[in-house]
Amino acid sequence: MKTQRLIIGAALAIAAGTLLAQASGLTRTLVGRADVSVPGREAVVARVEVAPGARAGRHTHPGDEISYVLEGQGELLIDGQPPRIVKAGESFVIPAGVVHDAHNDGNAPMKLVGVYVVEKGKPLATPAP
Repeated sequence: MKTQRLIIGAALAIAAGTLLAQASGLTRTLVGRADVSVPGREAVVARVEVAPGARAGRHTHPGDEISYVLEGQGELLIDGQPPRIVKAGESFVIPAGVVHDAHNDGNAPMKLVGVYVVEKGKPLATPAP
């Protein structure tokens, strides 16, 4: 039963990422997933790409996001903070549950590595108003 719940949770997380990607020009490709030392949490590593001219869409994660920009640049919008430009070679951290978005107004993809330390069994991303 526990294995079945884990499989269902993983499928929901992937589906949420896919739905968000289809609606916005954001692609999130799962690279790895593993338990961490905090009970009930797991680390999810993903390649993230925001297409030229696209927006990630306002969303939240059920845990912290730690991301590193590999290529390109974009505007990072985190509720409660001023907008900021993030470029290749820079990183950022978004706390659990905080609504955020990214805009790529350039003509090249913005590529990132995202590490999410999230609650097990919850969707990786949830759209926000």
